[in-house]
Amino acid sequence: MTTTEESATAAATGASATERFRADKTAVADTPPERVSMLAREVLSAIHATIRANQVSYAEYDALKAWLIQVGADGEWPLFLDVFLENVVEEVASADREGSKGTIEGPFYAPGAPELPAEATLPMRPDEPGTPLVFHGQVRSADGTPLAGARVDIWHCDALGYYAQFAPGLPEWNLRGVITADDQGRFRIRTIQPAPYQIPTDGATGALIRAADWHAWRPAHLHLKVSADGHQLVTTQLYFPGDPHNEDDIASAVKPELMLDPKPSGDGVDVEYDFVLAPS
Repeated sequence: MTTTEESATAAATGASATERFRADKTAVADTPPERVSMLAREVLSAIHATIRANQVSYAEYDALKAWLIQVGADGEWPLFLDVFLENVVEEVASADREGSKGTIEGPFYAPGAPELPAEATLPMRPDEPGTPLVFHGQVRSADGTPLAGARVDIWHCDALGYYAQFAPGLPEWNLRGVITADDQGRFRIRTIQPAPYQIPTDGATGALIRAADWHAWRPAHLHLKVSADGHQLVTTQLYFPGDPHNEDDIASAVKPELMLDPKPSGDGVDVEYDFVLAPS
């Protein structure tokens, strides 16, 4: 029996991601025309070189045009770009930053999640499926000073691999919250362990994946944005050892420093992870 949640489609998910992007990220950097020209010319030159090197035919070119049009029609540009390009943008942007490693934000972040105290349970359904997970740690500055009142913005998919606000049948803020750490920068969050999942594959991005004979899997992970006054925000994801797709994540976002060390605890799992933030 298919649940409402499991009936999520790429088109609906893509439309949600596109709408969210337009609502939350409309600010555009004031990039000088000469840099726009340089970047655009280099991207186009790389595409031209690929066409020449591989003797791309008109039939292949028309297939590309049809696919690009369909990506837009499906609302999948946020999904496609975040899966295939964001990891390199993040790598460049954080190359010189001290402290905890970051990685991609992905297309499923939603600002404005419920504010919660240092010890809290994320919003979830009364019968939320999955393995109970306790996630705790401390936020410190690069010199080791605990950061009182640090903010831990956390979101993740459920045990079926779906995100609230991007799949039907889920409460608006399911498994999303913003935790304010205590006076020692400590936090303790009760939630459930997320599942590995495939990115939506019934739209244009999925068509590319099938045509290239790639897989569409992301390993199980927690998303976080960790911040404190006077310090640089870090956006990251934390992963679980043993997941078969830690080594071949479709989004290329896994880093060794972001691997958790789960410990059995009662009927669930306990994980500890500390964050170190660089001063602004």
